[in-house]
Amino acid sequence: MLSSIRKAIKSALYDRSILRAVQRFQTDNALMPDGVAGESTIAALNRSLEDRLKSVVVAMERLRWMGDAPRGARHIWVNQPDFVARIIDKGRTTFQTRAVIGKNVEDQRTPEFSDQMEYMVVNPSWGVPRSIIVKEYLPLLQRNRNAVGHLQVVDGNGRVVPRGAVNFAAYSASSFPFGLRQPPSDGNALGKVKFMFPNQYNIYLHDTPAKNLFSHEVRAYSHGCIRLGDPFDFAYTLLGAQSDDPKGVFQQELDSGQESSVSLDSKVPVHLVYFTAWPGQRGKIGYRDDIYGRDARLFQALTEAGVVLQPDHG
Repeated sequence: MLSSIRKAIKSALYDRSILRAVQRFQTDNALMPDGVAGESTIAALNRSLEDRLKSVVVAMERLRWMGDAPRGARHIWVNQPDFVARIIDKGRTTFQTRAVIGKNVEDQRTPEFSDQMEYMVVNPSWGVPRSIIVKEYLPLLQRNRNAVGHLQVVDGNGRVVPRGAVNFAAYSASSFPFGLRQPPSDGNALGKVKFMFPNQYNIYLHDTPAKNLFSHEVRAYSHGCIRLGDPFDFAYTLLGAQSDDPKGVFQQELDSGQESSVSLDSKVPVHLVYFTAWPGQRGKIGYRDDIYGRDARLFQALTEAGVVLQPDHG
């Protein structure tokens, strides 16, 4: 199919059958299925068989790392290069939503790991991570103590400290003793709900007020956490396993306007993974870009360990 698409794009022939073929190709490669042979589509078409085979080999190695441990009859699967979060029940996707992952910069890339989702927080406050406080907000506060006015200054016990009582210029990044917190609000950085699986990386899934980002093909904009395009529906699907009225349960907490936790009766395994080659429901392999360059580094290590590609050019 690829060769016929390439030939048609280079010629004046671009009929309905080619349009549909291009759309299928775009879908397989997580591109906007508009049938237009734009820059990203042409780049994907020009990927070599060797590159595709490397993606498959690396994916097999990653699966080997995961071992034979069950993923969970119900589990959450976030394949980072796919920019999608899925709820999987007995091997079938029962819900999926677009996702935003961490920026491709040092210390903001989303890590790969598995854990257990335990609860969700409705109307969350945002405790600003220490790295963001000292790198981004402290310099602003040192120039103007009234900067980032949507954030509260809090002490080690979580008590609000008046800004007038703090000499921000007296502290360095290492000595700054305060935290910053954004209380629940429509503009809260975490939106209206976050989904918690406590871990060493302080990573979680959450809502966001920046809805415009979900229209982008490449969605790597966060500081590492996973933002969900449809967080309420995600919550309803999770609560549906323990309530006959999941929307009502969620809405009651939401309408309170107060921060509250809703426990999951059964913990749900969460897998934050990184596969640039992965089979769809019918077994057809789809490919994604190596946005963090992790596959390239892994394949280099495999090459140094003696792995040799033998692509079939027939």
